[in-house]
Amino acid sequence: MLVALAVALALYGPVAEAQQQAKVFKIGWLSNDSGRPIEEFVREALGALGYVEGKNIFIDYRSAQGKLDRLPALADEQVRLKVDVIVAIGGGAAVAAKNATKTIPIVFQSGGDPVAIGLIDSLAHPGGNLTGFSAISSELAGKRLELLKETVSKLSRVAVLWDPRGPGSEEWKESLHPARELGLQLYSMEVSSADKYAGAFKEAIKARSAALAVTSASINNSNLKRIADLAAKHRLPAISPFKEFVASGGLMSYAGNDAERYKRLAYLIDRVLKGTKPAELPVERPMGFEFFINLKTAKALGLTIPPIVLMRATSVVK
Repeated sequence: MLVALAVALALYGPVAEAQQQAKVFKIGWLSNDSGRPIEEFVREALGALGYVEGKNIFIDYRSAQGKLDRLPALADEQVRLKVDVIVAIGGGAAVAAKNATKTIPIVFQSGGDPVAIGLIDSLAHPGGNLTGFSAISSELAGKRLELLKETVSKLSRVAVLWDPRGPGSEEWKESLHPARELGLQLYSMEVSSADKYAGAFKEAIKARSAALAVTSASINNSNLKRIADLAAKHRLPAISPFKEFVASGGLMSYAGNDAERYKRLAYLIDRVLKGTKPAELPVERPMGFEFFINLKTAKALGLTIPPIVLMRATSVVK
């Protein structure tokens, strides 16, 4: 009997092991741009769940490099590759992926409201082949205006930088009501390409804007430093959803916790790869928030951050 068992193990053991190792999941990574290190952080979060690139997952990276009109073609390419899941970073990428396939699961990250831009039916019951994480940036637009108001003495006029091309521009609209409640007049800096930033800033100054709110749907994220530099040049205290903006010299940022977002995206990808239908996975929202302040920038602007604002900061750049 021992001999028979040994023979069975010799014959079938390697086969069973090979079957377990045979499955390499193909992940299509589709993004609006590649200006932020989100790919690396999500890979790390997936690694904590046992997924190793080159071992049991293969990731096909495709970025529109800020040219949103390229997204549909890139999404079609990933569909032809027959990936197991498309991870769509940004509202534009998510819409392109949804239009490209009704069968391949899609896990998205969207700064704007995914219901408002037509991605899903509802957060609790997304429907179709999509689930993901909403950074609720449009809902936080009012909070960012509030922080500007508390930081800049006698602030009455704020320029809002946004891009009308992509999904998520509802953040501009979502800013209007809280602005009225805060007694702020908003100037629309509607910019569709990076070469128009300089002119847009000049017009904002002509309109007597005294601060700047950068929306999540306004830019190719690789241009964060350029926007921070222009804000500094025109002496505009500025706030953004991206903490990288603060590292680039911008004054403040306020948004959901990044580490939490990466972990939840990895969790959703894991569930989908293990067979759960996206429609059964509610779209998640941030539970924790991060507030960053650049004190060097504040000093350069001649601005003293009030203690009540400073005490709320998650981190400061000195």
